[in-house]
Amino acid sequence: MIKVMINGTSGKMGTKVSNLIKNDSSLVECFDDISCSDLVIDFSHPSSAKKILKKCVAAKKPIIIGTTGFTNDNLNEIREAANLIPIVLAANMSRGMIYLKKSLASFIHHNQDKLKCYIEETHHLEKVDKPSGTAIELKKFITEHDNNNFIQDIKIKSYRVANIFGTHKIIFCSDNGTVCFSHEALSRKIFAEGAIMCAKSINFNKPNLYSFEDIIN
Repeated sequence: MIKVMINGTSGKMGTKVSNLIKNDSSLVECFDDISCSDLVIDFSHPSSAKKILKKCVAAKKPIIIGTTGFTNDNLNEIREAANLIPIVLAANMSRGMIYLKKSLASFIHHNQDKLKCYIEETHHLEKVDKPSGTAIELKKFITEHDNNNFIQDIKIKSYRVANIFGTHKIIFCSDNGTVCFSHEALSRKIFAEGAIMCAKSINFNKPNLYSFEDIIN
């Protein structure tokens, strides 16, 4: 049985993860101290994630980070910590996002047109970081796969609307037409399920910085 400590357990995502753990016989939630846990799942705030990361390094515990909004300095600290403990850093833990990226990679690989790219992300009003971590991740992904340099520009547009859990649209425009890819999360549960999959699959004995794709694939 895997003992999981949730950082941000009182938050909306933390609550979703906690509920899934209660209904999974292979997992149990640890409420006391990090020393009693096998790993940590973090859905909190960058400042809180920074603190729990230090505790994980000291206790030699893996951590799964779903928090977004990190500064470059924060990310460098996470990369350094990954030399000492296993870390999963994922702005979006939906399996659908993996399928979306595969479709994007195929499109970019076969494209022969000069393109402009627009990434539109829409989230609930409480989401503080703008643009979303997923949108930033998608921009990086598209840039890295554009080996022929056909994409001339990538712009991100952010919207905050009530009762939207997360929608990302990637629009490619050329003189010949427009192609659109999209992913919409209908519930926070989809991200909590992704965190649980990571908890069950992470290599406890191999320090490294893993993406969600690394773990699921």
